[in-house]
Amino acid sequence: MPTIEELNELYERNPLESILPSGSTAQKKKRPEPKPQAYYDEIKKKFAEERNIRVNYRPKGSAQYTSDFEGSLSKYLTDPYGGEIKPRAPLNDTVEVLFIGGGFSALLTSARLREHGVDSIRIVEKGADVGGTWYWNRYPGVACDVPSYDYLPLLDEMDYVPKHRYARGDEIYEHCQAIAKKYNLYELAVFQTTITETRWDAEERMWNLKTDRGDHMKARFVICANGTLSKPKLARIKGMETFKGHSFHTSRWDYDYTGNDLSKLQDKVVGIIGTGATAVQAIPGLGANAKELYVFQRTPSSIDVRDDWATDPNWARALKPGWQAKRRAAYMAPPAMTEEQRAAYAATTREEKIRRQENSNIDHMMRIHARIDEVVRDKATADALKPWYMFMCKRPCFHDEYLPTYNRKNVHLIDTHGKGITEITEKGPVFEGKQYELDLLIYATGFEVQKTGIYNKIMGEGGLDLNDYYGDGIRTLVGIHSHGYPNMFIMGGYQASFQFNLTDILNTQGEHIAACIDYCRKNGYHAMDVTKDAEEWWVQEVISHRGKTTRNQDCTPGYYNFEGEFNRRQDGTYNGGFAKYIAKMAEAREKMDKYFSFTRKN
Repeated sequence: MPTIEELNELYERNPLESILPSGSTAQKKKRPEPKPQAYYDEIKKKFAEERNIRVNYRPKGSAQYTSDFEGSLSKYLTDPYGGEIKPRAPLNDTVEVLFIGGGFSALLTSARLREHGVDSIRIVEKGADVGGTWYWNRYPGVACDVPSYDYLPLLDEMDYVPKHRYARGDEIYEHCQAIAKKYNLYELAVFQTTITETRWDAEERMWNLKTDRGDHMKARFVICANGTLSKPKLARIKGMETFKGHSFHTSRWDYDYTGNDLSKLQDKVVGIIGTGATAVQAIPGLGANAKELYVFQRTPSSIDVRDDWATDPNWARALKPGWQAKRRAAYMAPPAMTEEQRAAYAATTREEKIRRQENSNIDHMMRIHARIDEVVRDKATADALKPWYMFMCKRPCFHDEYLPTYNRKNVHLIDTHGKGITEITEKGPVFEGKQYELDLLIYATGFEVQKTGIYNKIMGEGGLDLNDYYGDGIRTLVGIHSHGYPNMFIMGGYQASFQFNLTDILNTQGEHIAACIDYCRKNGYHAMDVTKDAEEWWVQEVISHRGKTTRNQDCTPGYYNFEGEFNRRQDGTYNGGFAKYIAKMAEAREKMDKYFSFTRKN
């Protein structure tokens, strides 16, 4: 989660300015007139009450979910897009750089490696193509929820401008494929294959990797690029395996059953469990096509104006080369402030800054509440859709059709008041003694968050499992390097900076990793490893910027705060700010000998 200071700065400018480009509807909203502090205190009290309702139900933390899809649950991992697994002989070869995962992390970093002249690059991907989350997430209505001009990477290099402000999923998937083609990444890529073991060989000073296809590959450099949200998860619900209707996870959408346009649902009673970012995008299409739709909600999402538009072709034609890089640089620039404003800000106490931030946050959430009242006609439904927590406690959503969907007569919101569905029979979910008979049950229950070795046992020097190394707390340098795991780089994981636009982080990490590999190659080094001292320095940096407030504990459970479970101060994101994070990476590259040890080939 962002620090109090980062949110302070964000709300001093505008609640959504760092997320939405200039000219958006949300940015044009005027701030409400200030209210008595008692008003804000009462709402904070309500936030706490609603959080406690959630915390007191179900197993605490991540224990309420499962991602071990064995037996009858294995169908929820089946790939409906790639067809039959294509037979091939096991590989027993060596590459210079190997990526575990084929999403934006791998594509971005590969592009930077190509710029440094690296030829031998292999992507190993569980899916049947590149794309990562955009390969798996093909549910109806899927689109990025960050402006595509910022989210889609390598737009300058690809000479491409997205078709809409919020690019649709198929366009993003095609963009991933285009990147792979441009940088010749298909040549050595291996698909429909899962890395099961990654082991460092001290004598060879190479990584040895085994897969579920019988491969034994070797690589000089390994990059864990499996993504922040990769492995589907399901809520632990009694009897879910007994349901006799059709069911699937949103990341494995069954279009054979629903039809590509969802027209096959016209005579079907459909239920969906979950109301997070995926469900918010899928529910409008389901509501428009299903005979009946039941939405089972535990905690409502915050729904703001999406304000989408088709890209103006005249604007696109007028863009100069390097436009995306300039746009990113402008976003990174500190907000313009006069000397008088800086002095006033500096003179404000920390307590007052926190109070102002919280009050601005509450004003923003109450505007979201007001919009719900304006759009949703049924008062009980409108009240149930109101999120009672601080903005950014859960991933904010932006959609213009989601709320109006609840005005349809065939759409029914089943608000479980924080409890969630706890029982499913052969007919469907049961809540408060009422049976909901369904033809189709869809799980919009999300993904495991920030797991480095998803299906993969990673063993470094001395055969030490990475999970065991992290047993007493995550230990990295800038979230990328861990001592005792030479030539291994981790992307999008713990102890890196937090950004709503994930590709901002991946881009900076990709540039850093490519520069590190280039440094080794140009200076005759075979391997690099972060020193113990450098790793400890970063651990303390992470700790020093975390736990200064109770924001995470005060939030309703969600994946931003690890479902409300306790975690050590080092087991999370670096909250010193994105600009400082970039500067710290640059410092490590400028003083390589201070932060890393290097070895030459025997």
